[in-house]
Amino acid sequence: MLLDFSFANFLSFRDKVTISMVATALRDRKADIGDATFGIGEDSAISLNRCCTLFGANVSGKSNVINEKYSHKFFKIFKLSLYLHLRNLRFGNHRFATIFNTMRFFDRTEEIASLKEIQELSKNNAQFTVVTGRRRIGKTHLVWKAYEDQQILYFFVARKAESDLCSDYLLEIENKLGLPIMGKVERFSELFEYLMKLSVERPITLFIDEFQEFFKVNKSVYSDMQRIWDKYHTVSHINLIVCGSIYSMMTKIFKDKKEPLYNRQTRFMSIKPFTPAVLKEIMAEYNPDYTPEDLLALYSFTGGVAKYVQLLIDAGATTKTKMLNQIIKSDSIFLGEGKAILIEEFGKDYGIYFSILSAIARGKTSRSDIENIVGKEIGGYLTKLENEYEVISKKQPIFEKSSTKNVRYTIEDNFFTFWFRFIYKYNYMLEIENYDAVKTIINRDYETFSGLMLERYFKRILIESKKYTRIGSWWDRKGENEIDIVAENELDQQALFIEVKRNIKNYNPELLNSKIAAFTRATGEFKNYNVIQKGVSLEDI
Repeated sequence: MLLDFSFANFLSFRDKVTISMVATALRDRKADIGDATFGIGEDSAISLNRCCTLFGANVSGKSNVINEKYSHKFFKIFKLSLYLHLRNLRFGNHRFATIFNTMRFFDRTEEIASLKEIQELSKNNAQFTVVTGRRRIGKTHLVWKAYEDQQILYFFVARKAESDLCSDYLLEIENKLGLPIMGKVERFSELFEYLMKLSVERPITLFIDEFQEFFKVNKSVYSDMQRIWDKYHTVSHINLIVCGSIYSMMTKIFKDKKEPLYNRQTRFMSIKPFTPAVLKEIMAEYNPDYTPEDLLALYSFTGGVAKYVQLLIDAGATTKTKMLNQIIKSDSIFLGEGKAILIEEFGKDYGIYFSILSAIARGKTSRSDIENIVGKEIGGYLTKLENEYEVISKKQPIFEKSSTKNVRYTIEDNFFTFWFRFIYKYNYMLEIENYDAVKTIINRDYETFSGLMLERYFKRILIESKKYTRIGSWWDRKGENEIDIVAENELDQQALFIEVKRNIKNYNPELLNSKIAAFTRATGEFKNYNVIQKGVSLEDI
């Protein structure tokens, strides 16, 4: 990989200019491990960016830098270095190194097995699979992994003219299926019908990515696909897979009765974050000496979202300190991630939604508390956040009968909780590049924040165990008694009460026992049950 190259007295550039793929924040701090780690001369370890951006005013000379008319010599050198797989060498002012592998593919065994099963089924009956999940969860990578040894047609729905998309798709058909170009096609419906007809005679796997973008290209695509699917699916052998990164739109396309593709799918796959068990496996492989604090930090900062985990692992950030340094720095993608994802979901009302989520992230979990901060009635917004966007959930004490009074709202996604709690709230500090101040605040408040994450971690562990029929928390209406985790196995008549503490020394068995007594009086549950109570801490993860 190209590390850097320099030039001077070149077209519009007088002074020496260096374009470097070495991460800016690490050029003067060689102690941190970056995207790729290797020795190069005096550098024992350096961090590399996978891409770089050239920006500047109009006519400032950006295009001159990469204009092949002038830079052909550089490209020749670059190609030569790749061909020879050279390392630790210089060609003039150009420095190269070879990249080592990034984080390998983890987990998703059940999802991959399902996708392979679906492909086999498609040989007899047409299959229409919808793959959903929040952005960065790894939907596209999953499909490619499942069919890595298979021939699949890949259509990416970019925001451009429908005729241009069709031209791209025709080339894909020609390259993958060996079929001649059919002439100019202006509408996607023509192309889709052609493939449905073709799949009558031969099995075809078609993967359409960013499927919701047809709303912007031509909304009638969905009604056309419905008509064509209904016409041919009983005789075709197509394995049609669609996925999209805007969850609310994908849900609307397939679950809204008013939409043409309502219930046309044969399978609906929802991709979830990595479980704690998988995160443990990842940490064990890339940092065998990891501490419980390191594992909790990975869970707290990423929530198990595949892309975030990969970014940290590829950067060598496998300790809490290194993770935080990687997240809070000038060129971090994490800083703008919450806004980049959620603005598309929320649209023009994103400001109100952001205020609500920021309040929840700061511990204002009741509707009244949130409304006091936002300054308006928010019932409709909370409903959309819960049911349409699935960003928050409404929690009640376990065994509580339906009520609007004793309700707490939580952000389900760990990363969004972290982002609104620290990045969105202190964005004014980040705008003036005071990254150290933000890290100081995070470290100051980390014990409280990670305590909540630790509770989520243990609940997730219990869910994964499949030993319990009901799992939740309990608190009374006065707020005097609260139990972190209550788990029931009604088949074996067992009840488990857990107090979660970062430090087990802070666990008070007598206090938990009194809370259990309050729970029993209030609910009347678990009579004749075998009741177990215990404290868990950071050391138990």
